[in-house]
Order: sequence, then structure tokens, then C-alpha cells
Amino acid sequence: MALASLDRPGPRTALLLQLVPLALAAGCIGDSRLPYADAPRAQVLRGQALLAQYQCGSCHAIPEVSAARGTAGPALAGFGRRSYIAGEVPNRPDTLARWIAQPTALVPDTLMPAMGVSADEARDMAAYLLALE
Repeated sequence: MALASLDRPGPRTALLLQLVPLALAAGCIGDSRLPYADAPRAQVLRGQALLAQYQCGSCHAIPEVSAARGTAGPALAGFGRRSYIAGEVPNRPDTLARWIAQPTALVPDTLMPAMGVSADEARDMAAYLLALE
């Protein structure tokens, strides 16, 4: 009889078994490190330099990026802890890189312009932004 009860979990256990994967996927449980916490320092520094090169600071205030004091777009301090990009798109490394390279592909009515950033450059820029606590 005891073995049969192990084969079929009770309603409470069944609910927990359904909720734990959802909580893990939502980031509620598990590793609290930032997505790019382990990114090579060289990649993060390239991203920082590229943000200056593409003059992202003309619209955004970006920590540690010279002359990045813009106010037209949101300030990017603490970006690595944000849940969403532009309030609409989940903030994940792959999605952020795509957003940087082609913002209107993700949010068609965004005011953020495409700046001609390559996929490799966008990954480096995302590494820097996601490292911001």
C-alpha cells in the first residue's frame, strides 16, 4: 500500500511538482548571480567601449561610460537586475543582444533606433549591460 502512494503523489505534492519548474524558470529559485557574471572581463570591457563608440550615452545614462548622460532613454544603471527590456521583452543575454542590434524586431513601435551594431558587438554590449548591478 505504501508503494502505491509513492507512485501517485497527493494533490499538494502534485501542485509543488508543477510549481517548482515554473519558479525556476521565472528566476524565483536558484542561482541569483547576474546572467553575465562569468563573462570574460575582456568581453565586458569591449561592450563598455562599444557603448561609448556607438554613442549610446546620447540617449542613456550609463555607468562607467564616458559622456553617457542622456535622458531621452532610460538610465541603464542596474540593468543586469532588470526583468524586462523596454518593459516588454524578458531580459536574457540572447534577447538583449538581439534588442541592441534590431530593437524594432522585438518592439516595433520602440523609439530606440537600430545603430548598425553587429551581432558580435551586440553580445559584448549586452555582456556589459548585464554585468551592471
